Amino acid sequence: MTTTKASPPDTARKAHIAIWILLAAVVGAGAIWFAVLAGGKAAPDAPPPAAQAQLVRDDSHRTTSPAAEKAQLVEFLDYECGPCRALDPLVEELKKEFGDRITFISRNYPLPFHRNATPAALATEAAARQDKYGQMHTRLFDTQPQWGDSQDSQAPLFRNFARELGLDLAAYDAAVADPRAAERIQRDVADGKALGVNGTPTFFLDGKKLTLTSAEQFRQLLAEAAK
Repeated sequence: MTTTKASPPDTARKAHIAIWILLAAVVGAGAIWFAVLAGGKAAPDAPPPAAQAQLVRDDSHRTTSPAAEKAQLVEFLDYECGPCRALDPLVEELKKEFGDRITFISRNYPLPFHRNATPAALATEAAARQDKYGQMHTRLFDTQPQWGDSQDSQAPLFRNFARELGLDLAAYDAAVADPRAAERIQRDVADGKALGVNGTPTFFLDGKKLTLTSAEQFRQLLAEAAK
């Protein structure tokens, strides 16, 4: 897929990814405090008790389909989150390496201080109904520098992405407006909060919340789980 921004050389890109993993840990620890200070809530409803929360639901977005699953990697993400975008190329590399043995699962966790994180999540939910979840996911991260941090609604831009991806726009509009799409996002956030997610990106490998320190460590954890 054509992107709007050229990728840096591999060596530099991998170095940037390693740095962003470290930064993501800091962001993840501090994001919830920022939300509290800002008076925002990640979801309008109280999270379910931990006993009722589900790390993976039947309708969660599975982006790989191994014939013989060895493990599951769940990511809670925010499309307006800089560390999420920086880490996404590595996640895509890991899918190619381990997608035949590990099921990669994406769940939404739009942070309340990101004006367009929820509209972006709605765009992916609408695209998923036309089997274009992965394409919209990629387009949103590729173009995040264009729309991220804007205080104006970027829903029209996301609709234009849907047009460029060849989606049926009437069906896309209906899906974005469907309360079930918003409820699905809220359910992801509620599950995440109950499971200890307090920022993005947050990963769980076979139910264990990961603390990542480098790209090499991330790859090694998946390699061990995929044996």
